[in-house]
Amino acid sequence: MSRVSFKEINKIAIPAIIAGIAEPLISLTDIAIIGNVERDPVEALAAAGIVGSFLSAIIWIVAQTKTAISALVSQHLGAQRLHAVKTLVPQAIYFNLLLSLLIYIVTAYFAATIFRAYNAEGLVLNYAADYYQIRALGYPLTLVTFALFGVFRGLQNTLWAMKCSLTGAFLNVALDYLLVYGIDGVIPAMHLKGAAIASVISQAVMLAMALYFFFSRTPFGLRLSSNINPQMRGLLVMSANLFVRTAALNFAIYLANAYATDYGKNYIAAQSILMNIWLFFSFFIDGYANAGNAISGRLLGAKDYKRLWNLSIDISKYAIIIAITLIGICSLFYDEIGLLFTKENSVLVLFTSVFWMVLFMQPVNAIAFMFDGIFKGLGEAKYLRNVLLFATFLGFTPVLLIGDHFGMELYAIWIAFFVWMLIRSGALVIKFRRKYLQKEV
Repeated sequence: MSRVSFKEINKIAIPAIIAGIAEPLISLTDIAIIGNVERDPVEALAAAGIVGSFLSAIIWIVAQTKTAISALVSQHLGAQRLHAVKTLVPQAIYFNLLLSLLIYIVTAYFAATIFRAYNAEGLVLNYAADYYQIRALGYPLTLVTFALFGVFRGLQNTLWAMKCSLTGAFLNVALDYLLVYGIDGVIPAMHLKGAAIASVISQAVMLAMALYFFFSRTPFGLRLSSNINPQMRGLLVMSANLFVRTAALNFAIYLANAYATDYGKNYIAAQSILMNIWLFFSFFIDGYANAGNAISGRLLGAKDYKRLWNLSIDISKYAIIIAITLIGICSLFYDEIGLLFTKENSVLVLFTSVFWMVLFMQPVNAIAFMFDGIFKGLGEAKYLRNVLLFATFLGFTPVLLIGDHFGMELYAIWIAFFVWMLIRSGALVIKFRRKYLQKEV
């Protein structure tokens, strides 16, 4: 059989989509609830958006060990040599834990300084620092959970991660309402701090569930070997390349938020909504990228290049269909979507004037995300690093600076993102065709 079946792809992709959207759904829930509080709604929304951006930046950078673990486990699964990574898995998980603790200690201490770099000041800065110091407690919980999810994906199973993520998302929604607004005489209204506490509790529950599946359903454990696994160096090199790649990615997001904050609180509030919707779409489409990540690693391990080529075509088609579906749904409810997050008219005007740009780029995003996933599964971390560095510093940044010079404000930010995604998708497609087209015949 020359193709991976639609059923096999969806067995990984559908749970991965549901698991993937759970994390941005937590952030969207925070923003929707925070944006509708009675006290300082615009300042609270701006603070949540800035903190959410920084949290995502840190987590995406250090969680790249999840992708590296997934790639190595899936490749060894395809080569029928899973025993060779049995001691690697616990070593990688403990590495994630120690790294996350170090990051928490450093960033929590310098929280106010960090958010001043985003041009936050006054009430927005105070809210951001308070919110972050609680939310950051979730670093160790999230990064260990993500490492476990990487193991699950490498074993071609995304169902366990889906169950953990869904439970965390639903719990977070319920706790957000309870802790942000409170219950008269029972639970005091905690405003922004309540949303942060809700997120940390949800992350702890997700970790507990992930550990249950890890111990009961996988051949791995957490007992450390006295010898470093020979694959550890390869995992760290791959992770380091992905760290740099993701740092470049998050530099673009930081720059966008810093410029939006500088334009004024209404601009960063609108940008926070736009960015979180964009991330939600990204994680939604990324479900098929996760399938590509898991299956491509297995096919590479088995040296099945024909099915690998056909896989790239099939999952790209599915991702584009999802992107077009999202565009259609959002077009029908274009004005209503903004109202879910804020009732401030000045913020809504900015949001609706730019939202169409976020929708327009989704098919391009779909291609970029699909080949991102495939290249991660193939272990092509160095090329992914170079593409992001080029796209960020020779694409996104100059376009943003030029647009800002001409006073285009939020339009400049999203034109820059569109150019960024065009470079990413184009470079990956060209490389894949050159390397694997001749091997598939």
